[in-house]
Amino acid sequence: MIPYSAPIQDMRFVLNEVVGMDRVSSLPGYEDATPDMVDAILDEANKLASNVLAPINFSGDQEGAVLENGVVRTPKGFKEAYRQYQEGGWNSVPFDPEHGGQGLPWTVAMAVQEMWQSANMSFALCSMLNQGAVEALTEHGSDDLKSIYLGKLISGEWTGTMNLTEPQAGSDLAAIRTKAVRENGHYRISGQKIYITYGEHDFTDNIIHMVLARLNDAPPGIKGISLFVVPKFLVNPDGSLGDRNDLRCVSLEHKLGIHASPTAVMAFGDNDGAIGYLVGEENRGIEYMFTMMNNARMGVGLQGVAISERAYQQARDYAKGRVQSRDMTDAKGEPVAIIRHPDVRRMLMTMRSQTEAARALTYYAVSALDIAKKHPDPAEAAKGQAMADLLTPVVKAWSTDLGVENASIGIQVHGGMGFIEETGAAQHLRDARITPIYEGTNGIQANDLVFRKVVRDGGAAAGVLFAEMRGTVEALKHLPGDDMAAISIGLGKAVDALEKATTWLVENGKRVPQAAASGAAHYLKMFGITTGGFLMARAAMAAQQGQADPNADQRFLDAKLITARFFADQFLPQAASLLTPITEGHLTVTALSEDQF
Repeated sequence: MIPYSAPIQDMRFVLNEVVGMDRVSSLPGYEDATPDMVDAILDEANKLASNVLAPINFSGDQEGAVLENGVVRTPKGFKEAYRQYQEGGWNSVPFDPEHGGQGLPWTVAMAVQEMWQSANMSFALCSMLNQGAVEALTEHGSDDLKSIYLGKLISGEWTGTMNLTEPQAGSDLAAIRTKAVRENGHYRISGQKIYITYGEHDFTDNIIHMVLARLNDAPPGIKGISLFVVPKFLVNPDGSLGDRNDLRCVSLEHKLGIHASPTAVMAFGDNDGAIGYLVGEENRGIEYMFTMMNNARMGVGLQGVAISERAYQQARDYAKGRVQSRDMTDAKGEPVAIIRHPDVRRMLMTMRSQTEAARALTYYAVSALDIAKKHPDPAEAAKGQAMADLLTPVVKAWSTDLGVENASIGIQVHGGMGFIEETGAAQHLRDARITPIYEGTNGIQANDLVFRKVVRDGGAAAGVLFAEMRGTVEALKHLPGDDMAAISIGLGKAVDALEKATTWLVENGKRVPQAAASGAAHYLKMFGITTGGFLMARAAMAAQQGQADPNADQRFLDAKLITARFFADQFLPQAASLLTPITEGHLTVTALSEDQF
C-alpha cells in the first residue's frame, strides 16, 4: 500500500485562511492555540499517523479483530499503537483541563483526528466513540460520575462506548427493550445491544459503556428512555478496579470493511443484572444521547474527508508511477504515466476538489461549535450553536457520500489493480461504505436537515449562512481574473437555487411533509455542494491575495485557485439541477403502490 502523509499545508491553509483560526484562538480559554502551537501539533500528529498508524492499516484489515473465549484481540501492532497514542496525550486534546484535558479548540482536534482517520480508520474509531462518551458525561453527568470516570476517559487510560440500538430497533430507538431496575442508589441493566464499536478490546483495562435503557414505570416511546454508565469493571472508592460487571461480548460482527475495529454484540445482565449509574435524570436519555450522537456525526463526516484524502493520495501516487499508453499529444511517443491522460486527471481533480471542499466544510462547522462553547456574548454563542446544528447533518451526510464516491474513483484510477486487494485501494471503499449508514443513515440526516434545522425555524439559521454566501459572491465580482468571475457566477447560481429550494421547503414542509421528505436527500446534496463551493471560493480569494507575497508558496496557491475553479465548473452547476427533484420529485417518488414495487 502507498504510504500516507497528512496534507498539512492544506490543513493549515483551511484553518488560517478559510475558517479563520485567529477568530477561534481569540475565544476565552483558547489563547494557547497560537499559530506556532497549532503547527507543532499538526507536525507531531502527522508523525504518529504516518509512521505508526498507517503502516498497520492494511495488515489490520487482513488480520481483523477476533473473539476468543470472551476476549477480543485486536490485530498485531494495534495495542502498541494505542499505547503510543495514549501516552502522547492525543486523547485529551479538546477536553476540559479540570479533568486532565488540554483545553484546545475542537477545530484543532478535528484536524488532528482527520490524520488518525486517514491513516487507520479502524484504529481511530475507538477514540472517536470515546470522545462522544466524554462529551455526554461532561454535559450531563453528576459530579460523582465525573470524578470517577472523566479523568481516565480523557487520558485514554479507559475508553468509552455508545450502546444505543438493538436487533429489533435499528434507527427507531423508541423500540429498545433493554431494562433498568432501581436498586440501592444504582440500577440493574439487562438486555442486548448491537453494533457496539470497540465494545470489547485489549487496549485498556476498563471500558465504560454508555447504555440506553428503559425503566419499568417509564413513559412509552422515546420519552421513557434513560442513559446509564455501565462499566466493564466496577470502580472502587479509591479508583482501583473492582469486580467484573455482569456484561459480556457475545460475538463480533463480520463486516464488509473496518475489519480491525471490533463491532460487538453486547449482552447485559445474563445473571443478576449489570450495575449501571444514571446519567442526569430519568427518562431524558434520548436528549443526552444526542450530545454523544452529534459529536459522533461530526466525527463520521470527518471520516468521509479522511477516507477521501487517503484514497486520493493512493490514486495520485499510483497514477504518477503507472506507465500505460501514449500521450494524446504525441501519437508516436513512448508510453507515459497515466496521470498524463485527461480522463485520469479528471478523476484525480474530482477527488482532490471534493476532498478539499468537504475538509473546509467540516472545519468551518466545528469552528462554529467552538464559538458556541466559548464565546462570551450569549447571542454570538447562540449563533454559533445554530450554525453548528445546521451544518452537522450536512457534514455527516455529504462528506461521507463523497468518501464512498472518491474511494470508488480511486479504484477506477488503478484500473484492474484497484480491484485486487493487495494494492489496498479496495480497502478504502470497503471501509468508507459504513460511514453513510452508522450514526444515523444519510436519509435520516437529510430529514434532520429539512425538518429540524430548516422548516422548524423557518429557514432563519440557513438565511444567516446564505447572506454570508451572498457577500462572498459580491466580493468575487470585484477581484481580477477569469477564475474569480467564473467562481462568482457559479456560486451565485447555486445560492439562487438553494434559496429557492429552502423557500419551497419552508412553505411546504409542515403542510405536506411527505413531499418535503421525498426530496430531502437532494436538498442535502444541494446544500453540501453550495456550501462547499462557498468555502472553496473563500479559499480562492485567499490564494489570490496570498500570491502578492513573493515569499509565498506560489505553486501551492496556484493549485488552490485551479482546484477552486474546477469545483465551480464541475460541481456548482449540479446545485441548480437538483431544484426540480426537490420541489417536484414527490409526484413520482410516492406514486407507486407497494405491490407495484
